[in-house]
Amino acid sequence: MEILYENILQVTWQQVVMWLIGGVLIFLAIKKDMEPALLLPIGFGAILVNLPFSGAVTQWIDGREEVGVLSLLFDSGISNELFPLLLFIGIGAMIDFGPLLSNPKMMLFGAAAQFGIFFTLSMASLIGFDLKDAASIAIIGAADGPTSIFVSNYLGSKYVGQIAMAAYSYMALVPIIQPACIKLITTKKERRIKMHYQQRDISKTTRILFPILVTMIAGLIAPRSVALIGFLMFGNLIRECGVLDSLSETAQKQLANLITLLLGITIAAKMQAEDFITKETLVILGLGLIAFIFDTFGGVLFAKVMNLFTKNKVNPMIGAAGISAFPMSARVVHKMGLKEDPQNFLLMHAAGANVSGQIASVIAGGLLLSLIG
Repeated sequence: MEILYENILQVTWQQVVMWLIGGVLIFLAIKKDMEPALLLPIGFGAILVNLPFSGAVTQWIDGREEVGVLSLLFDSGISNELFPLLLFIGIGAMIDFGPLLSNPKMMLFGAAAQFGIFFTLSMASLIGFDLKDAASIAIIGAADGPTSIFVSNYLGSKYVGQIAMAAYSYMALVPIIQPACIKLITTKKERRIKMHYQQRDISKTTRILFPILVTMIAGLIAPRSVALIGFLMFGNLIRECGVLDSLSETAQKQLANLITLLLGITIAAKMQAEDFITKETLVILGLGLIAFIFDTFGGVLFAKVMNLFTKNKVNPMIGAAGISAFPMSARVVHKMGLKEDPQNFLLMHAAGANVSGQIASVIAGGLLLSLIG
């Protein structure tokens, strides 16, 4: 009891706040089923690293030096960008670029929906963040956790933990954030616009050449993005080549799941209370939300402008699916379309915009690295 009492006295109010944050993330993961594979390990890790004298996250070397296990994982898996890159192989293996190849103009929405990144970069810089920190915060708008971690770590940001938590938390909240944003700037009539989808047969050759060409083009446009886009497209090539089915399945399931769990709990190494509970964290969370909102606005407004110059109207909600939160954003747009009109099926169009957003967000991250790194 004496040891328990001594340990309780060591607890600070900041640690208690971190326990509450961890509890909220676990609640969202289990009760609300929002990105449980990421929010649950992040939430549990936030509690774990904020226990006083926690032997559960430490190991002894030579019986003398105490080293945090999560810190070791961070140094070996995130500091060298290993975990994010390996995860991109799994993500690439999961993505079917068929809807995009059937309707290439969906790529425009993926580009337009990155507006929030550059808007937030300007805001973060004006507020007073160092340019590298501002770019790291802005990449939350990529709506892609691995890209956010890769860029913020590459730029040496002091806020890797806050950025990772914000990126994954807002990704989980896409079903809440995006509908409100979409309704704010669209009319019911616009949301009821029907788009007919014509299925096209995409040849195997096209599917194989696509990831190779995208890697080469992205490498020329934004050389710093070549690692991210290359691993993403390598995963897709494994999927589409037709001779590595077992490896494709492993990348989609075992590899992606294992890296996701390790990545989630390792992020907690940067969520220690004394560094995390600061006014900067609140500002970063606010800026991250702004990035998501303006990504959505950018895609929707681009679709509305496009409709001024074409007879075949585009449902503006498709533009919102241009963010990288795959496949959540596509599902949100599809459900909203069905809610407005039970005969309005937008899934394939939204999926095309959504996978283009995955590519565009990685290229945007590479551009930031090229401009600022």
